[in-house]
Amino acid sequence: MKKVVNSGGIPGIIAYHKKKPVGWCSVGPRENYPTLVRSRTLRAMNQKDPIQGKPDKTVWSIVCLFVEKPNRNQGISIKMLEAAVNYAKSKGAKVVEGYPKDTRKSRWADAFVWTGHISAFKKAGFVEVFRSSPTQVIMRYSR
Repeated sequence: MKKVVNSGGIPGIIAYHKKKPVGWCSVGPRENYPTLVRSRTLRAMNQKDPIQGKPDKTVWSIVCLFVEKPNRNQGISIKMLEAAVNYAKSKGAKVVEGYPKDTRKSRWADAFVWTGHISAFKKAGFVEVFRSSPTQVIMRYSR
């Protein structure tokens, strides 16, 4: 993250309510997140360009989605996801990925759902493309 900021990059977007920050969404090229690049459970759907063999720079990732507790359940996550997609597309992204948790079958502590909820991603137009476990999902927006 420090490398992205020091290079002049924008590591994400902030949601405000009455000039006060109430939410955060980290979004950037997938290759900027070394943990994702190395992950076995969140492996890239198309890690390399099949023609040139280079990382696909048109895939962006949403790796963190947080809304302050008093502001939850008001649609802020959905608005932030939509804004993240618009920002990524404006920077050349063809696909935007997210890695939300599917919490429908059990209650999760907020600290473990920092990648977002599957329901918010669905409402923002993302579709599930891969599931490595009952709760870990890769969703994509590619319209």
